[in-house]
Amino acid sequence: MHNGQGARKRTWRVVDIVVASVLSVAAGVIFWLWSAGYGFISALFVAFPPGGALYGGGWLIAGVLGGLVIRKPGAALYCEVVAACVEALMGTHFGFTVLLSGLVQGLGAELGFALFRYRQFNLPVALLAGLLAGLALGLNGALVYNVAWAVEWKAVYIVLAMISGAIIAGVLPWLAVRGLGRTGALANLPSRNAAIERAL
Repeated sequence: MHNGQGARKRTWRVVDIVVASVLSVAAGVIFWLWSAGYGFISALFVAFPPGGALYGGGWLIAGVLGGLVIRKPGAALYCEVVAACVEALMGTHFGFTVLLSGLVQGLGAELGFALFRYRQFNLPVALLAGLLAGLALGLNGALVYNVAWAVEWKAVYIVLAMISGAIIAGVLPWLAVRGLGRTGALANLPSRNAAIERAL
């Protein structure tokens, strides 16, 4: 009986799929807008390009948000990948490389929740999921996009991406879910009590 209850808790329902998809589409639009602003940001860091990693957290919010709202295995990965697909279909100067980014970043966020066996969704877990998504972004950027950079620059890029991931993609989605919880929008989801859960 206990195992059956556990399986049901981890099985996706129609409402989970619908909500995750809606969140992903909304995040995909945000990704697209975020990408549109990257040219301005990269210009600010023209003297030290690794600094641009501080902007990266905006592309990681879907995974952490999905994990915090749906609270089931695969939610973070699903939301990050679908959001990347939406961004790609809307048209971005990054092209369809965003699909690879979405995959690896989604896996990073997913790992953050998996480490706690999808049982804890407090602020430290959100920070960890964002940080690991940032690590994935940093490694992907260093190995795929910034191959010619010096090792020191790559290392700084990865560290700054992790910081950005923890702050932008960790804290903001956690606050957003608490806010959504107060509106009653999460009533049919495992995160329905997010607004009154302990932060730590």
